[in-house]
Amino acid sequence: MSTIYIVGAGPGSADLLTVRAARILARAGAVLYDRLVSAEVLALAPEGAELIDVGKQEGRQEEIQALILELLEDCAARHATVVRLKGGDPMVFGRGAEEWLHLAEREYEVEVVPGLSSAVAVPELAGIPVTMRGVAAGFAVVTGNRMSGQSQQWEAYAHADTLVILMGVAKRAEIAACLLRLGRAGDTPVAFIERGTLADERVVVTRLDEAGGAEVHAPAVMVVGEVVRVRERLGDLAGGHALVDLASLL
Repeated sequence: MSTIYIVGAGPGSADLLTVRAARILARAGAVLYDRLVSAEVLALAPEGAELIDVGKQEGRQEEIQALILELLEDCAARHATVVRLKGGDPMVFGRGAEEWLHLAEREYEVEVVPGLSSAVAVPELAGIPVTMRGVAAGFAVVTGNRMSGQSQQWEAYAHADTLVILMGVAKRAEIAACLLRLGRAGDTPVAFIERGTLADERVVVTRLDEAGGAEVHAPAVMVVGEVVRVRERLGDLAGGHALVDLASLL
């Protein structure tokens, strides 16, 4: 009987995969991967494995999700090891729970392999800790992209010490305006970390009242809060070089 593994690919760099994820990927017969899974992670799959791109496309999310479920069942009929590979952690805004439930209801053998979430790993590797004694006693992680017809309840998160927003680049102006309207200070520092942990990582630091106009491209993690200033302090202490070189050390 086949086993379907719902695996977290981590934030990007292959070096940040868990040992278990790398071992399972190395014996996969089929890998169904999302848009944010890096090429260097996919390269760990064995030669001859089916690599199936199931990344979502704007306006076709529900159609593609239904296809993913069909493909998982089809691959399970043909391969002993099937990997559903998701960026970050599979249960953090990745529909991993929906896929797990669907498969369990049909009595497939399923194992979940956690991954480093980009919500924490990407900021910290860019020099931004999500918590810090005396600066931020807690953090909230939210998605900037809700189901069709739903809107994020920003009132519940607007004043979190550190607010980490995934999949929010396209709506950054709307998000910033909403946080300002709810009383978050305009001079609150904001960071956008594009393609975190990869060689072409780019960090844009701005203020909340200017975040809507920031030149940023997806995929990027958005961080709102005083912890963003830690990046500047670390850069000053290291002569401005440590943070630039960080990703290359992975």
